[in-house]
Amino acid sequence: MPYFCFLTGVNHICKVWHHFTDQKQMSNKKDLSERDICTQFILPALVKAGWDVEKQVREEVFFTDGRIFVKGNKTARGKRKRADFILYLKPNIPIAVIEAKDNNHSVGAGLQQALGYAETLDVPVAFSSNGDGFVQHDRSGFSEQIEKELSLDAFPSSAELWKMYKRYKKIETPRQEEIASFDYFFDGSGRLPRYYQQIAINRTVEVIARGQNRILLVMATGTGKTYTAFQIIYRLWKNGHKKRILFLADRNVLIDQTRRNDFKHFKKKMTVIKKKKIDKAFEIYLALYQGLTNYNEDKDAYKEFSRDFFDLVIVDECHRGSAAADSAWRAILDYFRSATHIGFTATPRETKEVSNITYFGDPIYTYTLRQGIEDGFLAPYKVIRVGLNTDLEGWRPEAGKKDRDGNEVEDHVYNIKDFDRNLVIDERTKLVAKRVSEYLRKTNRFDKTIVFCVDIEHAERIRQAIANENADVVRENYKYVMRITGDDEQGKREVDNFINPEERYPVITATSKLMTTGVDAQTCKLIVLDSNIKSMTEFKQIIGRGTRINEEYGKTFFAIMDFRNVTDLFADPAFDGDPVMIKEVTGEQELTDQDIYPEEDQEVIDPETGQPVDFEEETSVEYPTQPEIIQGGTIVSEPRQKVYVAGVDVSVLNERVQHLDADGKLITESLKDYTKKGILQEFQSLDNFLARWNGAHKKKAVIEELESQGIIPENLMAEVKKDLDVFDLICHIALDMPALTRRERAENIKKRNYFSKYGEKARKVIDALLDKYADEGIENIEDLTILRIEPFNQIGTPTEIVQMFCGRDQYLHVIEELEHELYTAA
Repeated sequence: MPYFCFLTGVNHICKVWHHFTDQKQMSNKKDLSERDICTQFILPALVKAGWDVEKQVREEVFFTDGRIFVKGNKTARGKRKRADFILYLKPNIPIAVIEAKDNNHSVGAGLQQALGYAETLDVPVAFSSNGDGFVQHDRSGFSEQIEKELSLDAFPSSAELWKMYKRYKKIETPRQEEIASFDYFFDGSGRLPRYYQQIAINRTVEVIARGQNRILLVMATGTGKTYTAFQIIYRLWKNGHKKRILFLADRNVLIDQTRRNDFKHFKKKMTVIKKKKIDKAFEIYLALYQGLTNYNEDKDAYKEFSRDFFDLVIVDECHRGSAAADSAWRAILDYFRSATHIGFTATPRETKEVSNITYFGDPIYTYTLRQGIEDGFLAPYKVIRVGLNTDLEGWRPEAGKKDRDGNEVEDHVYNIKDFDRNLVIDERTKLVAKRVSEYLRKTNRFDKTIVFCVDIEHAERIRQAIANENADVVRENYKYVMRITGDDEQGKREVDNFINPEERYPVITATSKLMTTGVDAQTCKLIVLDSNIKSMTEFKQIIGRGTRINEEYGKTFFAIMDFRNVTDLFADPAFDGDPVMIKEVTGEQELTDQDIYPEEDQEVIDPETGQPVDFEEETSVEYPTQPEIIQGGTIVSEPRQKVYVAGVDVSVLNERVQHLDADGKLITESLKDYTKKGILQEFQSLDNFLARWNGAHKKKAVIEELESQGIIPENLMAEVKKDLDVFDLICHIALDMPALTRRERAENIKKRNYFSKYGEKARKVIDALLDKYADEGIENIEDLTILRIEPFNQIGTPTEIVQMFCGRDQYLHVIEELEHELYTAA
């Protein structure tokens, strides 16, 4: 098994030993940087303790990507989290972290930071060092003292720290240790698990080693559940602890993606069960639930296997069919009950009727959407709430109003629950299509978009309305907008093209339920909600269609356009919290309206087969468009004729854009009020702000500080609709001061002729800098790379321009002088 070299090889080790054996010739410790302390003191201490620096030590480990901040229609990355040292038993099994400080700090100054990293990375031991020694904190309970100081010569060996890890993870026997420490799979590509995947994999393998047989992992959509499942399977299978594995899903697209991508390394040991044909010669089996059940025959296909044939069953998206105790899908799990069962889901279902926790137990690890956005592994979003007059006020037909068939429309107030389910207003459909098209024209008409509709018929009308709004591009390619629903074979064949970043078409898809889950839409930038979604599970799955990041294709955030107040669900604690079991597990359940009129994500029974409807493979039926009724104990759908009307005045009453705050929650108040509150909390007064602003070597540092607090100047400017500098924006919005535009500030400097003391070419550069400031803001002129673009590249090369000011330092001094003059009028 290949190992990854975490440092730079033999030359680096020789350098470390040289410093270790020749410390008397080194400069004063107080003059050394933090990095010097790491190289000259901490690393030699590790080497002396017997650590293998190539296989067990990683320096300066960035374990997050840095949160993405949405700035208008652009994005920027925040700071990445970085540990100075992570120590490993072997690759991907971390056992300790070290935080270093320079020698002007105390030896324990970095301990709290190290403990934060240790908790995040799920390791038991944290160290702090300033080069004089170490402070050790043991979270495992192995040591008598929870904290103690160690000399440089007394750092623990990897064997000692592994004992602490085993105590922390309750690994007690040699066999448990063998399983828990078995190698990961490496394919030579350099791909490593992200830190949260590493935790999920290690925890799962460890609890299985200890004998736990029902395991639940909750990981947000887009965080790599399948890759995590692959590494778990590989380690248990290669070790021989699990010999035959069944991977269960309920949609073909999930099976196909799994087989082609992460599971491809199983090669000839793996098979996909198709058409209910069973071949017992393989070790890894991928199967649809539907592929293992013969609904109308005497014997289900899965019963061709013996009950103990599989010793590990992975249940993908376990919030769906297998969550219900009385479902046909659960029967498969019950049949293979002697196997270890691992459930993966982004959206655990916990209702009074259905519970993942009842079956699998509490999650052993949860990684939420909010965590993923904070770490920069998932795309943030903004919400555009569009309120139509018919939706907000309701619509009542005037006396004698007739539908398109000439029948009089029943007189009562129709509201958002009726539209497109019972009553169709032609103008409403057209306005939704128009508003979606207007947004794409302002951003990019070829941004991948999913429109979620009430049902198949609604999806077809939306498709047609969007096509009419975009006739020019549809004439070039009719696949610009397509309906992808369970009853349309041509549409379903386009799913792969829609999710493929290299395929331009389809651009816009109109769907009902088919694309709520299992669609790895890496470049989806707009999700449109025009369906009355009440189910938290369905809502979370839909949001998950936009959370993947693909920076190569410019996908770093997405927008949600909400016509039906569905995004109110973001405020529900269940949206991004830990699942809590609320199902009653004893006693008989009384039949309620929920049973007769199920929510849209509830399992629906096909009246012909008596089995759960699969909305992709087994039937073209989608969720019923009307409330269900019970006949003979089976939920069936009774069709109801929709009423179609036209000639209704439909308009946008209000539209509002909402962004995420520093904690990953939607800002529900105005950005102006939110910013004012945040600024006053941060700076307290105008004088405090002016002192911070004027004292900053670079104004960009103050701006970045504001962004870390969730205050994004670009978004605020869009709301106040004024072309203001960040300085003026804060003074005007938060501190009630009069404001100047960037252009006005730039022109004031030119009028004062302050920079006439410089030569003609230098003044030309300064004028260009002022124009750039007026167009783009202060932080752009602080960046030296600006000298490579127009109009500066017409004046000279960056080196030549800097020499016009007698060197780099003097050029940077001019920038500071320029900034001072810009704000002297404040």
